[in-house]
Amino acid sequence: MKTEQELKEIVREKYSKIALQEKDVNASSCCGATTSSNKIYSIMMDDYKEVEGYASDADLGLGCGLPTAFAHIGKGDTVIDLGSGAGNDCFVARHETGAEGKVIGIDFTDAMIAKARENADKLGYNNVEFRSGDIEAMPVIDSTADVVVSNCVLNLVPNKQAVIKDIFRVLKSGGHFSISDIVLIGELPDALRKDAEMYAGCVAGAIQKDDYLGFIEQQGFENITIQKEKTITIPSDILEKYLTTEQMDSFQNGSTGIFSITVFAEKPSRKTPKAKINISDLNSSENACTPGSGCC
Repeated sequence: MKTEQELKEIVREKYSKIALQEKDVNASSCCGATTSSNKIYSIMMDDYKEVEGYASDADLGLGCGLPTAFAHIGKGDTVIDLGSGAGNDCFVARHETGAEGKVIGIDFTDAMIAKARENADKLGYNNVEFRSGDIEAMPVIDSTADVVVSNCVLNLVPNKQAVIKDIFRVLKSGGHFSISDIVLIGELPDALRKDAEMYAGCVAGAIQKDDYLGFIEQQGFENITIQKEKTITIPSDILEKYLTTEQMDSFQNGSTGIFSITVFAEKPSRKTPKAKINISDLNSSENACTPGSGCC
């Protein structure tokens, strides 16, 4: 069993290579990490082409949803994108927050940070910045963000609870997140679950859907909502590299499901405590309300 650090290094190495791959290669594999499928359609990603703020040079075909479309980003908001890659979701968020807002992308892969900064320079955005760091311990001060978004990234992090805890920390009181991710119902075959390629490909690192939502609730988030859900089907020409024909048949016709979900949740607002009223003061002659005084 690999350690958390070993898993993170697998992801870092893979996504450094992915930063230099063509989008079509990434879209035909599982998050760009596994062997490409002969299928023409994308395995996980949603189509951004009609989304305002979309930057084709920043779209590496690595997502599994459109979290920015569900994130209720307002003008002037500060938005943090976890695992920002080449910057596409940051640029879409920037369209929503406007020039008066701010967008911070966080990624731990140097090649992705470099690519994202290059894309931001080409677009002339001076209110979009990219920071190198882990999303379990973001290089961001407490209560910074109005909104946090992420697209198919938490499944790549071994300690998902730590990420959710840090999201809570960096959100302002009353802030919220919208995150697209891969989750499971049922158990993956061992050959998929233990394979480093499938881990980097967003599948082997996915956890049970109920556990995922449970971690969010346990952290103290409110109004937890699944905004979108779709089934992910791994093509046979990828599966056959890991499973026998019998195992493939059992997996494809069994009860295990792989899903992309987009989850929304809010950090509770800090309410100003009401002033405590001393009943004895109200009953004193000094504070008594007399008829006709207008205080009643």
